[in-house]
Amino acid sequence: MTRVVAIGECMVELSLGGGAAAAVGYAGDTFNTAVYMSRLGARTAFATALGDDDPFSLGIAAMLAREGVEIDLVVRAEERLPGLYAITRDAAGERSFYYWRGEAPARDYLALADLDVLARSLKAADLIYLTAITLAVVGTAGREVLLPILTEVAEAGVAVAFDTNYRTALWPSSREALSAVEAVLPHCRYLSLGAADLAAMNAGPAHDFAARWADAGLEVVLREESHRLTVLTGAAREFFAPEASIPAVDTTGAGDAFNAAYLVARRAGGTVAQAIGAARRLSAVVVQHRGAIISPTAMPTDMGTE
Repeated sequence: MTRVVAIGECMVELSLGGGAAAAVGYAGDTFNTAVYMSRLGARTAFATALGDDDPFSLGIAAMLAREGVEIDLVVRAEERLPGLYAITRDAAGERSFYYWRGEAPARDYLALADLDVLARSLKAADLIYLTAITLAVVGTAGREVLLPILTEVAEAGVAVAFDTNYRTALWPSSREALSAVEAVLPHCRYLSLGAADLAAMNAGPAHDFAARWADAGLEVVLREESHRLTVLTGAAREFFAPEASIPAVDTTGAGDAFNAAYLVARRAGGTVAQAIGAARRLSAVVVQHRGAIISPTAMPTDMGTE
């Protein structure tokens, strides 16, 4: 069984409906991926910081427990509350986000955590998962702590997976974001690369960027706005045409679910084509439900790599 540690933030999610109505949930990009990985059979742990005894932190911890996600790497900060975000959706299910997370304890995770325990846990894993949002949330000081740990972990043979999930509001500039991302990539084995993320970071042509990191030894999944996918491994290229359009209720969490299914399938020995198929099946179901994390009963049953 693959053991995964996802590093990042979980927030309170307000999914806005009609009028003043809102559904309350818990979500965050790495958190969502951790939950879906656990559901798909990976032994998964989540590394973050929460408040101490407020109802939201307790709710997040309870959800992790229900989902079978280990919380040994979750630290608690007294008198702090998790971040909060609200989602609105347009007629096509595309979403807009509104955040309140300036005092969230996840921002100080690398200062609050026992770094020796964290490093040992990461070295004992098969896969580490983090994103550009993780890098933004922990800030410059956190990245200075995290990068040497990732370097050590990668040198020990643990695979690191990274998603370029870029949120402009979290970064002082696109240049700083790109610099932080490119500092982590030499230690990664898998890269989920959004063409839109690269454009927003002014990183140049997406295919050139993807090819450069594939040549460096990463397995790169390039996701284009047209939903065309290219997987680059060394000199090899596999192309996957867009699938038939699916009416979307809410696209929140679709990319996180895609990454979870792809990585679980690849770590289980599935081919690139099998992993893409599994990833697309799960994300296609996720976009037909509100919120980032669908009910366990809504999970597709055909998630094998046969």
